Amino acid sequence: MTYKIPQSGEGVRLHLNENSAGCSPAVTAALRNIRPDDVAKYLDHQSVTDTTARWFGVDPAWVLLVNGLDEGLSLAALATAKENRRRATFSGENDARRRSFFAPALIVEPAFEMYRVCAEIAGLEVRTLRFGPDFAFPLDALVAAARDAALVYLTDPNNPTGLPIPEGALATLAEAAPDTRILVDEAYADFSGRTIIGPLLDRHRNLICGRTFAKGHGLAAMRIGALVAHPDALAPLRDCCLPFNVSLGALRALEAALGDDAWLQAYVAAVRESKTRIYDFCDRRGLQYWRSDGNFVLIRVGSDASAIVSRMAARGILIRDRSNAPDCAGCIRITAGTIEATTTCLTTLEEVLETRND
Repeated sequence: MTYKIPQSGEGVRLHLNENSAGCSPAVTAALRNIRPDDVAKYLDHQSVTDTTARWFGVDPAWVLLVNGLDEGLSLAALATAKENRRRATFSGENDARRRSFFAPALIVEPAFEMYRVCAEIAGLEVRTLRFGPDFAFPLDALVAAARDAALVYLTDPNNPTGLPIPEGALATLAEAAPDTRILVDEAYADFSGRTIIGPLLDRHRNLICGRTFAKGHGLAAMRIGALVAHPDALAPLRDCCLPFNVSLGALRALEAALGDDAWLQAYVAAVRESKTRIYDFCDRRGLQYWRSDGNFVLIRVGSDASAIVSRMAARGILIRDRSNAPDCAGCIRITAGTIEATTTCLTTLEEVLETRND
């Protein structure tokens, strides 16, 4: 599967869940201070890993910095494929029996498209489950399917729905499938205020937390993320990770961003207010939506969702067409960012909806 990059362009960008306020001024100041001799060196990650570990409240051995969370997703798939091959090679069985050792990756849809991309690049078979009615979390079905899988990708909160994984579900899943690697993508944890980082990761060594600094901290273009897990759980992924995988600019940007918590909290507050305004807009117009723990809202606008997205783009407002995602027929997704961006978007969307039949 090839990942199709969504429409890009200038204007009000509310289609990729980016930080519409931009990064902290401390980040651009840090980038301006990079010297020519800094650029010429291969850098050790350790000092920034230490800073990141303190921010997460864990020992540095529990943190692996990655070139965007996408690299973390890929490392999980590569490590899983490597283990599949090793089991098959040393099984001493015939070809048919060896093929049974190639356990699949499991994805609950709708989901972030890069899960399938990373799994297929690594050579893993991909199997899918669907959420229940109104995107209810399918814990029983997931537990049953996970026992036969080698890797499970989950998002908390989910993208594109913004809904949480129910409390206790991850512990139940990890205990029921102890030999299955479970990567929990917490790309939107800054907005949900919820994380598995803590005792849960220590109790269940098959759990790995994936984090990005693209959303809350506004570092999308810097390509910087982190995997957090018990060192034993991280070891197979470290073995698949290339040295010097994170650039100097990303390391300096991350260090500066983590030092400006006030900037992050101000943006989180703006996102919260923006979501409230989006909910009020939908309530007034009788549109179905899902209350989101992320920095976006999924809205069902009807069978002309794609046309609405196009008409918004023509007016300089980019939102995401999610109507082709499983169980998302007629849906668009709007990033909730600054109040100004949200107000502009909703004013324009009102005009588009009023003239949708013209």
